[in-house]
Amino acid sequence: MLKKTVVTLLFAVSVVTVTGVSMFAQDAQRTQSDEAAVKAVREDIRAHRKQITAENVTLTPDEATKFWPLYDQYIQETIKINDARWDLMKNYATNYDKMTDALATEYMKKSADIDRQLVTLREKYIPIFEKVVSVQKTARWYQVDRRLDQIINMQISSMIPMVNPSPAN
Repeated sequence: MLKKTVVTLLFAVSVVTVTGVSMFAQDAQRTQSDEAAVKAVREDIRAHRKQITAENVTLTPDEATKFWPLYDQYIQETIKINDARWDLMKNYATNYDKMTDALATEYMKKSADIDRQLVTLREKYIPIFEKVVSVQKTARWYQVDRRLDQIINMQISSMIPMVNPSPAN
């Protein structure tokens, strides 16, 4: 069940990654249309993410009325963190050709911090979800959410060029 809807999500992520590739081919100039396209795709990913979660976390009607508002609240909090991730990617693209040791260190620290924020947020919501659904259903949500993040991150990461170490730095 997870596989069939993941294909749709991967398509949406691929659109983001294609846009991501173009940001490395351009100068620092970003158009508003690129930003609008990325925003639309991110919204589409969130919608598919909810659909995939719904298909993989079976809820009774009573559980659903309690779970989904909390889930939406969780997603709103992830948006803030993922905005920081997107800003970091744009900054990396802007500075890719002028990478220094200081910038590389800054990117590593900021990226690790963003990863920690997402893990911390997911952990924060475990006891919140456990108040409205069983521990096993919470664990199922956790697994689905984590796997979707891994898929999205793998797709996006595959499109971002690695730092090109230079002896001049």
